[in-house]
Amino acid sequence: MQALWLENNQLQLRQVPIPEPLPGEALVRVLRAGICNTDLELIRGYYPYTGILGHEFVGIVEQGSEQLQGQRVVGEINATCRECRFCRSGQPTHCENRTVLGIVNRNGAFADYLSLPVKNLHRVPDTLPTDIATFTEPVAAALEIQQQVTVSAAERVLVVGDGKLGQLVAQTLALTGCDLLVVGRHQHKLANLSARGIKTGLADAIQERAFDLSVECTGNPAGFELARRALRPRGTLVLKSTYADQLTFDASSLVVDEITLIGSRCGSFAPALQLLASGQVDVEPLIHAHYPLAEGLAAIERAKTKGVLKVLLEMSGEV
Repeated sequence: MQALWLENNQLQLRQVPIPEPLPGEALVRVLRAGICNTDLELIRGYYPYTGILGHEFVGIVEQGSEQLQGQRVVGEINATCRECRFCRSGQPTHCENRTVLGIVNRNGAFADYLSLPVKNLHRVPDTLPTDIATFTEPVAAALEIQQQVTVSAAERVLVVGDGKLGQLVAQTLALTGCDLLVVGRHQHKLANLSARGIKTGLADAIQERAFDLSVECTGNPAGFELARRALRPRGTLVLKSTYADQLTFDASSLVVDEITLIGSRCGSFAPALQLLASGQVDVEPLIHAHYPLAEGLAAIERAKTKGVLKVLLEMSGEV
């Protein structure tokens, strides 16, 4: 099969064997896969990974599950052991022995086929288009914030970043009815959110020490600093991006203001699928390009281009 293979920070289009699923796993024929910032950071070297990139996907189950055979599915990316202390305590995304699709010791979705545990797979509703369902993983990640922090209509909330993740975080937080402001650098991206009635602005729109919650979605030091300065004492700062470079900050100010700092990663797929199916989260304006897998290297370069949001890889003409 064809696959985008990363090794020594170099990406190549290769022919590799079709995966052989382990017991309890399913073989999934990939239809569509989305390129996200984590993929780009892996290429830059944020984590030492060798293998097939990609973790946002929709595919069809071909082997390993009678119940899901022939069905479109999305898949949670952490394959867990079920035996370590985190699995036993209901925190499987921190499994000590986990592999992570396209990120840690498990080949990913930028290929014709992938393998994942059957328990990780979720059926895609028939009415949900394949392109839209490809956003299930990042929407789930956006929703994870609300599993970690209580967000009410009384909260003043700031989202820093108007990229792919910032757009989804903003839309999901807006559903809480909170007093929300999203800041970014690109008027055309912010316009997507303004059209949904979400308040937006540039950095100068931020009132310092005024927000209860800041969510940093840029993955760069300047974004972190903006999010930090916006918080009132005893506010909460959620980091939603991975950083390829080292991040430095004034730790003393976090202590003096008693700031709660939270890392936020993967979320549950079922509510994400529901939001996408109901149209409560609109991802269609975020899709900027489609490329066949054979042009995957060009797709990655397009995804790196300033101003581009989601680039999708097509492994099949099916929708």
